Formats: sequence, C-alpha cells, structure tokens
Amino acid sequence: MALGSNLGDRAAHLAHARARLGALPGTRLVAASRVEETMPLGPVAQPPYLNQMVLLETSLTPAELLAHCLAIEVERGRARRERWGPRTLDLDIVRYGEQAVRQPDLTIPHPELRNRDFWRREIAELEGKHV
Repeated sequence: MALGSNLGDRAAHLAHARARLGALPGTRLVAASRVEETMPLGPVAQPPYLNQMVLLETSLTPAELLAHCLAIEVERGRARRERWGPRTLDLDIVRYGEQAVRQPDLTIPHPELRNRDFWRREIAELEGKHV
C-alpha cells in the first residue's frame, strides 16, 4: 500500500493510516518503509507530499481493501475534487501479492508503479526487510 499526504498535518495523516490499516479485519501491518518527501506529480500546483509504503498481510479481497482505504481517506478529510490534486490522505493499493485486478475502479498492479521512482524505492526497502 502506498500512503501519501500533502495537506494539513501530513505525518499525522500517515500515522493514522498506518494504525487503521493494521487494525482492519483479518489484516496485519508487517512493515513500513521510511517516510520521504516528494514533489507533487501532475499539472496542479500544490505543496510537497510525504510518502510511505506499507506491507500488509490481509484476508480481505482487493475490493474490500479498497473500500476500507476509501473510508480511511474520508476519515482524514479527503475530498476527491480534481485528478492529481492535493489531498489530506491518499491510499493506493500498488500490488496485491502476485494477483492482477482489472476493474473499473481498481487496477492492480497500480498503473503508475513504473512511473514513480519513490514507490519502487519504498517497495525495494520493504522487500529488503522481508525476503
């Protein structure tokens, strides 16, 4: 899972997400990468992001996990106004084991994975901790 925030108390938003993700039914937070600050992507002017990747073990289906992620985002005041816009909290399912998902509201692996160096660094950090 990728966590990102660029509005409000960014570190608190990430901490809330880590705690809530680890407390989901049938879910355990196994590891977390270090937090890094990155410049925003896309055409919208906005502040820098704090980003982090977490490794979860879960019995939730990808669709169930997505529903929980959307609810956690709303808890932190996330409003989906514009694509690539600023946000209090963004939770993305980047990978789900070896499973691929192609649904209108969910694509796994995340289609932006190859374009985000920081995600690949964070995944490599997690994989180095848990090989």
